[in-house]
Amino acid sequence: MNRQSEPGPTTAADDTVVAVDIGGEEIHWDQDMSYGQYLHLDVLLDAQKPLTDEHDEMLFVIIHQATELWLKLSLHELDAAIAEIQADSVRPAFKMLSRIARIQAQLIQSWEVLSTLTPVDYLKFRDRLGASSGFQSYQYRLLEYRIGNKNPALAEVHRSHPEIYARLQDALAAPSLYDEVLALMARSGFELPADVLERDFSLPYAPRPEVEDAWLEVYRDTDTHWTLYELAEKLVDLEQNFQNWRFSHMKTVERIIGYRRGTGGSSGVHFLKKALDLRFFPEIWDVRTRL
Repeated sequence: MNRQSEPGPTTAADDTVVAVDIGGEEIHWDQDMSYGQYLHLDVLLDAQKPLTDEHDEMLFVIIHQATELWLKLSLHELDAAIAEIQADSVRPAFKMLSRIARIQAQLIQSWEVLSTLTPVDYLKFRDRLGASSGFQSYQYRLLEYRIGNKNPALAEVHRSHPEIYARLQDALAAPSLYDEVLALMARSGFELPADVLERDFSLPYAPRPEVEDAWLEVYRDTDTHWTLYELAEKLVDLEQNFQNWRFSHMKTVERIIGYRRGTGGSSGVHFLKKALDLRFFPEIWDVRTRL
């Protein structure tokens, strides 16, 4: 039977629309590749395996799985943006960095959803998590390393997973987004110290007055340095959203477990508060005081 030829009633007796009329639509009822096949939904939707029968554990699982998918896309966009900057093709990187900012908005909103989990709800299944924790998200750590927050100690939690540990070590040793931006500034004619451009990239970046002076020149003559100026503002967007995400994370944890120790062994809220003082692009923030 041709299902399209018999679409069925779409209006009630009083002409109220009760269904979408598909008459005349050329619907592909049979597909060589379906939506579900393309997205591997059989695998994706079977990946939620709560360890208890508690109703709210499904929320907890899905929020964290969705976060990892957004982090994967963020890394995809960030790696491409870095490659464009390395090739002195900055404008395509703008779109990629803007997309990351939109992704970050989704990640921030996810804490709003998770905050509907009450302390009593969470404690019903928290013990079943064992020592697992978001602290162990290697994609989050990769993202931080690629942006510029280099802290070798934080990779050690993954040492027992050789493939992941190797990826983190590669990210530690590679120039970060900010390192590549500073290299771009040097190629654009700004005189930056050699020990900034050729440093040990596995170590945390330390702000330098010469770099701040270079950004001051960019901000004071935006017509001449418009591309670098626009890139700097994209970096500010990225860092501000990252900090907003960190703050929302900290407040959600505080709301749900108070000042309990984290399941991964950290001090919980106390540890998350420390990260709020970190900055990825310090001179771009500091230069605002001098304008």
